[in-house]
Amino acid sequence: MKILFIGDIFAKVGRDLARRAIPALLRTHDLDLVLANGENAAGGFGLTRETANELFGLGIAAMTSGNHIWDKREVLAFIDEEPRLLRPLNFPAGTPGRGSTIVTTTRGVRVGVVNLMGRVFMNPLDDPFSLGRAEVERLKAHAPVVFVDVHAEATSEKIALGWHLDGLATAVVGTHTHVQTADNQVLPGGTAYLTDVGMTGPHDGVIGVDRGPVIHRFLTGLPSKFDTATGMPRLHAVIVTADETGRATAIERLSLSPTDIEDLR
Repeated sequence: MKILFIGDIFAKVGRDLARRAIPALLRTHDLDLVLANGENAAGGFGLTRETANELFGLGIAAMTSGNHIWDKREVLAFIDEEPRLLRPLNFPAGTPGRGSTIVTTTRGVRVGVVNLMGRVFMNPLDDPFSLGRAEVERLKAHAPVVFVDVHAEATSEKIALGWHLDGLATAVVGTHTHVQTADNQVLPGGTAYLTDVGMTGPHDGVIGVDRGPVIHRFLTGLPSKFDTATGMPRLHAVIVTADETGRATAIERLSLSPTDIEDLR
């Protein structure tokens, strides 16, 4: 089976890329399931019901998130009732939403999806290592395939979580930095790993936002209003191939411009 995971969908540019790419990738790569991180899909900061429904309508079976999931307050009104939308599992007990779910592929295979958030250079949440392993083990009793999104800043923390879950999770991939790394590999225990999938959105700015105000802040130390960038759109994603036992056999990085996507059609 093949699972497509789309990295951090950023604003309208990212949503438009996903809309164009998903049908083409489904056809050309014989995909069984589409997942994505959507925490920045609404204007680059947060997620609204409208943008969530737009992305689910494209065929995305489940969406992970991270620290920006609460940027649009309206998410609090629907995150509890939308099982396909995840927030990091290791938020404190009582936080709205859920940190994992089970979805079914087009061929009837059950796939567990887990969303974790790192603690290095991030908010001090509960331990993603112990909670993440326990949740993957729990889901494995119900689904042969378990896909984990680690939303974290530090590469060391993401790599450590990959090794910690090797042989248990089908895939452990990172999000949050918006910069795609080049270390895709299948670990010895059969877990597909990538430190950061990257960003699906505009690449002519600084991790999605207009570069001018960002540079001004670095030069002066003064606050600046950040607006989303719009140019150099590019989709970043991975395709994980796994066998019927949930063991990964391959992981492929994708970095596609609109022209690349058009060439798939």
